[in-house]
Amino acid sequence: MAYVSQERKKALSPKIKEICKRYKVKASVAVHHHSTLVLNVKSGTIDFIGNMNKVCGSQPRYNNRTWEPATTHISINPYWYQEHFDGEALAFLSEVIPAMNVGNHDRSDIQTDYFDVGWYVDVNIGKWDAPYALEK
Repeated sequence: MAYVSQERKKALSPKIKEICKRYKVKASVAVHHHSTLVLNVKSGTIDFIGNMNKVCGSQPRYNNRTWEPATTHISINPYWYQEHFDGEALAFLSEVIPAMNVGNHDRSDIQTDYFDVGWYVDVNIGKWDAPYALEK
């Protein structure tokens, strides 16, 4: 069963916050339901939303009626972020997501419907009630 403690969050937070500071991103680290380590990105100089819309908009599989460009906030898929971002946004995510997973394990076997992870990881850019603030 997935579990992440407040002590684990405190141990991982300094490295996560150091990465955020280096990329000029303001974010908070939280634990959700004792199973998920969450990074809530509130503001920064990286245009995550514009970058994702540009990258996904240029991919043929996203050019259909089911995908609409994001405007105020996004929830990043920690398993497929490499295909949705490029440039500085991808560089930031490529550092922060592995930092959030230090000490984690994933021994899941989807074929047998067996899921065994140390904890889950969520990265949110803005929230539904507090849009991401792009700073110039």
